[in-house]
Amino acid sequence: MSARLLLPTTTGGLESYEPTGVYRGAAPGGPAFTTRTAYAAAHVVADPFGDNTPGRPAVVDWDATLAFRRHLWSHGFAIADAMDTAQRNMGLDWQATAELIRRSAAEAATIGDPYTLLACGAGTDHAGLDLTIDQVIAAYTEQVALVEESGAKVVLMASRQLAAAARGPQDYRRVYDALLGQVRRPVVLHWLGDVFDPALAGYWGSRDVDEATAVFLDLVRAHADRVDGVKVSLLDREHEVRLRAELPDGVRLYTGDDFHYPELIRGDGTHFSHALLGIFDAIAPVAAGALRALDAGDAAAYDALLAPTVPLSRHLFGAPTYHYKTGIVFLAWLTGLQDAFVMVGGAQAARSVPHLARAYRLADVAGLLPDADLAAERMRSLLAVAGVRA
Repeated sequence: MSARLLLPTTTGGLESYEPTGVYRGAAPGGPAFTTRTAYAAAHVVADPFGDNTPGRPAVVDWDATLAFRRHLWSHGFAIADAMDTAQRNMGLDWQATAELIRRSAAEAATIGDPYTLLACGAGTDHAGLDLTIDQVIAAYTEQVALVEESGAKVVLMASRQLAAAARGPQDYRRVYDALLGQVRRPVVLHWLGDVFDPALAGYWGSRDVDEATAVFLDLVRAHADRVDGVKVSLLDREHEVRLRAELPDGVRLYTGDDFHYPELIRGDGTHFSHALLGIFDAIAPVAAGALRALDAGDAAAYDALLAPTVPLSRHLFGAPTYHYKTGIVFLAWLTGLQDAFVMVGGAQAARSVPHLARAYRLADVAGLLPDADLAAERMRSLLAVAGVRA
């Protein structure tokens, strides 16, 4: 079989592509990262024989889902679970989410301390719509309790219900003051921008980012002993640089910027960002090598490894950004980390075949395909289903 493929383009034609066959990933089992804390936000693997059509309860392949988490841990990453990358609010219902938290925490406990290895999202998505502020607090409290009982670190996710119920910054402070006043151990605060979820527009009580930031910083400063870090996903590099310089000592900034992560993690000589990134799900072996190079003071090697991953990440997270999960799961299938390209909620259909073909090409250029023949074979099978003879 020829290695060359005919790939559909976004302009409607076909172009010939010869895979590079180059793999740049680090072997699993290397030393732990020492200068940066890095969470890979992990996806769930759908059961290919389950009824994962839109609107149906999620049917998860638990063995494959936990195997993927072991893959991320083996490369030195902590895992951010039950969050946006796992399709929270986009196919993963609360029953499946609660089971995911319990199973991932139990798996983490076989390796080490779940609080260090795993951070899980706690939100309000199980409680229905049109909540009062008191009901929002009660819903958060229920999910926080589940995560804490599992042993994992809590990530206080941005809440659609709170965004709908709040009438100003005072309502956000009321909710977060109550939650941070009762958590057992420091948590991660999550500021997810409306580019990822339009229902979160105006979070913290203002659509003006500077006003929202002032509310956010006041909250963090008031509860600095209860905040491990803040995870900011606004895709605004300059805002993140300003924000991390204003955080109290001991509170980390976990970048969620899947467009500018190499420079934000590297830092400016005074401050740097740690990471909690969806793109790490797809680029873990290469990113692990880059982070270890940074630990060793080899910024040139760090840049050389991560720079080719940026075009892929910008493509996967292109508008509409909230459909990035489709490309993440597609790459897990291409690399042999799962056996089927299916998703809960039928989300595998959320991106076009030309979009996925470009993702394949960019992943190859970035050195992310450990088995070039397998990836090409799977790409051909997808194209054949789409009517492209490649």
